[in-house]
Amino acid sequence: MPCLYGRGVDNPWLSLDYLRRSGGEVWDQLVIHTSLTLQAVLIAAAIALPLAIVARRIPRLSGPILGVTGVLYTVPSLALFGLLAPFTGIGRTTVLIGLVSYALLVLVRNIIVGLEGVDRDVVDAARGLGYRRTRLLFTVELPNALPSIVAGLRLATVTTVALVTVGVVVGYGGLGQLMFRGLQSNYRAQIATSTLLCLALALVLDLAIVLLARWAMPWTRTGGRRARRRAEAARADAAAEASA
Repeated sequence: MPCLYGRGVDNPWLSLDYLRRSGGEVWDQLVIHTSLTLQAVLIAAAIALPLAIVARRIPRLSGPILGVTGVLYTVPSLALFGLLAPFTGIGRTTVLIGLVSYALLVLVRNIIVGLEGVDRDVVDAARGLGYRRTRLLFTVELPNALPSIVAGLRLATVTTVALVTVGVVVGYGGLGQLMFRGLQSNYRAQIATSTLLCLALALVLDLAIVLLARWAMPWTRTGGRRARRRAEAARADAAAEASA
């Protein structure tokens, strides 16, 4: 495609006129980008959780599970989408499979790390109270592993927001569609708008996960307040001793 915006043409990076003329298209691509990201992360989490539990329960399977997810993660995104296209077609399904594949390694590793980091004294106490394996997992181990799981979800979500744009190679890249067309025509407003919306989407989704995590882990807020109160009391005691 020839360059539509040359040096002699007014071509600002930020343009309200572009949003007025193309606001509907921008919104549609933002919705596609958001839905792809959320769907991919949810599907990846639903697959990663049982895989991580199996890897934790059966150590000999940990290597193969992490190995397979690691291989999927190392395949370049352009190559993966290109390999999938002949089998899954051009469009949403191909992009979704690729995004889920990339999110798996991060989620599986973080869930395993979280489960392995649970205090053994807590686990032994629960077993002493008669907790069976399933109840122990869902009421003791997973809640205590949540900080690590949340960290994995945040990383996977932000990474997925960026990777969705690569879906433009199979015709379904969300905001990447606008970015690619802007690069082809040297239309700065289109490039900047799609880029800024990608950044904003990543920040909003990351903040949403943080807020949901704070709601799901109220004990972390209590612990944080207690730690701050102890620190303030220690500083007050030190100041009193110094003045004396």
